[in-house]
Formats: sequence, structure tokens, C-alpha cells
Amino acid sequence: MKVLLIGGTGFLGTEIQKVLLAQEIDFQATSRSPKSEEHFVTCNILDKESLRSAMEGCTHVIHSAGLVSHSPEDSEFLWKIHVEGTQNVFDMALELGIKRVVYLSTSGTVAVSDDSKALPNEDAASPFELLKDWPYYRTKYFAEEIALSFAKKGLEVISLNPSLLLGPNDPTGASTSAIQLFLDDQVPVAPCGGVGFVDVRDVAEISVKALLKGQSGERYLLNSSNMSFMEFYQRIARLADKPAPMMKMPNLTRKALAWFPKIKKIGLHLKREDVELASYFWYVDSKKAMNSLDFKPRDSMDTLYDTVESLQKKDEDFSWFSE
Repeated sequence: MKVLLIGGTGFLGTEIQKVLLAQEIDFQATSRSPKSEEHFVTCNILDKESLRSAMEGCTHVIHSAGLVSHSPEDSEFLWKIHVEGTQNVFDMALELGIKRVVYLSTSGTVAVSDDSKALPNEDAASPFELLKDWPYYRTKYFAEEIALSFAKKGLEVISLNPSLLLGPNDPTGASTSAIQLFLDDQVPVAPCGGVGFVDVRDVAEISVKALLKGQSGERYLLNSSNMSFMEFYQRIARLADKPAPMMKMPNLTRKALAWFPKIKKIGLHLKREDVELASYFWYVDSKKAMNSLDFKPRDSMDTLYDTVESLQKKDEDFSWFSE
């Protein structure tokens, strides 16, 4: 088995590399810019010939490339990377006779609701009426549809759908921004929704395991814990030794944002789109992955502790450097 890891420099891709190395699996990882490190090949998923060169000689592919952004200004680029790029990856995988592709999607293509009691699983209907207004989730929805469609063309395809990725060493800070904002004292009140999250290291482990396990054409939701944003920030406050939010935003927040569509920021630092997303419930049922892929997420408090510690250390290093 030789694996091509597409998106090798990202938060998840970096962790997947560690798993592949630990298991002594032959692989190469893609980067859009040239790198001198062993295992790396230069590849742009928007360029089919670039993909061909990287994929030739491989038997399996893990496609984890993507952009985490909820900004409307990034809509066009998100479409190119997630939809057009994924189409290119699967076209080339089919053409070159790749045995299996593990596609990294998001739980948000299925698991989001305005109901705090909802716990969607893989059989839940996609909440497309919500997703269509959110560029990141809209493009991931269409990309996942493309990926799974190739299972009907003879290519083995597994879709892994993790909830919010947390853990140490997020290179861009995009995935852990909800915690960073709190550490920076920019979350005076908790959002009125709820969050599901999972450790990036656990998702990396299952991404490699899915190269050989799981039913082609199926999606598997990956999640460690579901909790309200109030509880989420209360736990982080204890770990960071900071005061917790005194209250949460009113449940009317979603409607209020709809009433005032021109509002771009809530307070000084919170973006409208982030507040809107955080007013929904992103709870996830991961039983299928636990039963079929032997997914065993670590304790959620360990994930939060490691995330907070990593972000605090990064802040300390930056403060020392800037003095």
C-alpha cells in the first residue's frame, strides 16, 4: 500500500502524517508550495496534471485538503477548493485505478439543527435549507456528494465527517479560533447554541484506519462530546484559570440577526457569521463509527486541556518574541 495524503500541511494533515509514519506506511503528502522535507510533493488540486503526477504509483488516497473559513468573501475560493478540487481528485483517482479514497468532510453536512434535543446520525436528512446560506458548509455538502457518487463508479470511497477539530498545534488557528477568542477575552457572553467537537489526533488515527476498514459509499460521523456553548466555555475557563461568561446570548439571536442583515459584527471582535453559526446546535451521534471503525475518542477534557495549553504557550512565545 502506498498512500497519497492530499492536504499534508494542514491541522489534520500534519497529524495524519504522524500516524502514517508511526505505522510505517509508505506515503507522500502534498503541498501547494515546494517543500524540502521527505515525503512531500508539490501539488495543486485545481491542476489535474499536478494531481496526476502526485497520484501515480499510489494505491490509496486520503483527501484532507480544504479551507476553514466562514467569511462570505471567501465563497468563490471555497467553491474552487472544495467542489472543483474534489471533483478533480476523484476523476484522477478513478482514471488511475486507485483502490480507495478516504474523503474528509464535516459533520456539518448532516449534524446541525435549531433544536437543542436533536442528535443527528448518518441517516438524518441534510439540513440544506440552512447550509445553502453558509459558504463553507454549502461547498462541503456538494463536495461530499461528489465524493460519494464515485462509489457507484467502482471506486471505493469512505467519507469521514468530523465535528469541530480541536487539539494542540493548530497551524493557522482557524479550527481553534473559538477557544482563542475566549482566551483573548473577546467572548463576554456565551452563544446560545451548542457545539460538538473531536480531537484532531483521534480523527487522524481513524483516517488511516479507514484506508482498510468501513463500507464503501458510506459516511461516518466522528465526534467526542456535545455540549452547550455555555458549558464549553465554563470548562475552558476552569482550564485557563479565567472567569467564565456570566450569561448566554438570548435564544432570539438567530431571529435578531435575520431582522438586521446589514450587521457585520457583534461587539468589537465577533463576526456576524460566527455568531449566527454558534446560535445553532452542532450535536453529533458517532455510534456508527464506534461500531464499524472501532472509533474510540479520548476524553473530551483531555482534548480541551491540550488545546488550551497549546494556545497559551503560543501566546507566551509570541509575547516573548515581540518584546
